[in-house]
Amino acid sequence: MPVALLLLIAAGLGWAWWTGRLKGLAFEDGIAGAAFLLGMRFATTGKPALGLPLVAGATLWAFYRRKRARPLSMPLAEARQLLGVDESASLADIRDAHRRLIAKVHPDTGGSAELAHRVNVARDTLVEEMNRRTPRAS
Repeated sequence: MPVALLLLIAAGLGWAWWTGRLKGLAFEDGIAGAAFLLGMRFATTGKPALGLPLVAGATLWAFYRRKRARPLSMPLAEARQLLGVDESASLADIRDAHRRLIAKVHPDTGGSAELAHRVNVARDTLVEEMNRRTPRAS
């Protein structure tokens, strides 16, 4: 049974890695995950005094991290102005404008990291708004 559980966990982690869901995780998140698993192990083997504080701490970290990790956005008008697209721009137009602009302002080509970040946030804001207006068919 423990081998099957480990394989299931490994499959879940593999899926999360493959789909990019682990992209925003940091080393501290891995530590919190290990503390949670260790706490669950202690709690289920008769040592709740050790396990419950670990589980509680890891859970609090997850809530703190989720709240902190929200992506920054900017007003839609500012995002459109920065990328140079209008309200009727398609997803392809937004991506093309982003590619053209990021090629000019990227730090590797002599631009600034702050401006490149703002261009990326503008693209993300417009794509998020577009997805909100026209939900994907599942």
